[in-house]
Amino acid sequence: MSRVNNMNDHNIEQEIKDKGLTAPRVTPEHIESVIVSEQFHVFEGSTFTSCLLTLKNGFTVHGESACASPENFDAELGRKIARDNAKNKIWMLEGYLLRESLSALKRNTIVYEK
Repeated sequence: MSRVNNMNDHNIEQEIKDKGLTAPRVTPEHIESVIVSEQFHVFEGSTFTSCLLTLKNGFTVHGESACASPENFDAELGRKIARDNAKNKIWMLEGYLLRESLSALKRNTIVYEK
């Protein structure tokens, strides 16, 4: 199911472009660009796969996958699903950040000052 969602991300992005919608938005490419590293772990004796993605700013997001029947377990597929689950969390974070930046521009204020 997560792989389907990932393909839908690109299909939706293409539809947005085809419709000429040009307002600022978070794109699948942007989501991938903020990921700097990924770590995976399968817990011994289980079908539970954990994925930890580290973002450019050092923040981390976690995703997981597991299957009900051990006979269906596939490590590669588990990693893909866990990564997609972690990546889906980035959409909300980046969407919030973009909205906050757009709101600050509208108010002519600085969002974060170093």
